[in-house]
Amino acid sequence: MKMGVMQGRLSPPVGDHMQEFPINWKQEFDHVSSLGLFGVEWLITKNNFLDNPIVRDPSIQDKFPIVSVCLDVLVDSRIANSEFLNSTLKPVCDLGLRRLTIPILDDSDLKDDKKRRTFCSLIQDFGKKYPDIIFSFEAELDRYKLEEIVSLCDNFRVTYDTGNATSCGFNHAEYISFFNDRINNVHLKDRTFDARSVYPFTGDTDFSSIFKTLKNFDYSESFIIQTARSNISEPETISKHKKMFEELYCLI
Repeated sequence: MKMGVMQGRLSPPVGDHMQEFPINWKQEFDHVSSLGLFGVEWLITKNNFLDNPIVRDPSIQDKFPIVSVCLDVLVDSRIANSEFLNSTLKPVCDLGLRRLTIPILDDSDLKDDKKRRTFCSLIQDFGKKYPDIIFSFEAELDRYKLEEIVSLCDNFRVTYDTGNATSCGFNHAEYISFFNDRINNVHLKDRTFDARSVYPFTGDTDFSSIFKTLKNFDYSESFIIQTARSNISEPETISKHKKMFEELYCLI
């Protein structure tokens, strides 16, 4: 079980943000090693887009154990706007990064059929122009709507978020089975059906079903811890949650 962590979850919150690029980002990688994690999913947000260290120095991906780069900067109602994508996604693609996570949720939601078709046309161009980049879509879409996007290019994949899928009311086994070998990243968080993020195994996420189904498809890619924060230090929280997930996974 290749366990990693979302960047920022090993550091105190920045301001009132649940997920933001950490101030002392290098310090997080010290914890990665000591906690037995295999890597970090790097984070690019609106607040630090142009100043993000990996944007200024792409060689960082070769110096640190970086699993993927999550483009939270794309969580925007303009996700299907050509000008917006060319000003945000294109500069990142030009950096030569190998794996990108594209969040299609909240402000960037694509449930609207017309908006999703427009996005499909735009993102297909990116997929074809940058065939060496793996684009992995994290979406709160039913599997058929997400399939419209993922089927466009051979280098398109799925990031399966356990908490988002729970709050959307998806059947985990059916959803994972539908995409099976196209899932290349799993975000681990527990949520209730009414979309509250909670401490692992206290919400409505059926981790037993998730792990069993992934094992059935010999899933060997990354599990990224993105769990709710607690009242102890961030490294202690991640360490505890890592152990909890590993123990259940071994029992499946």
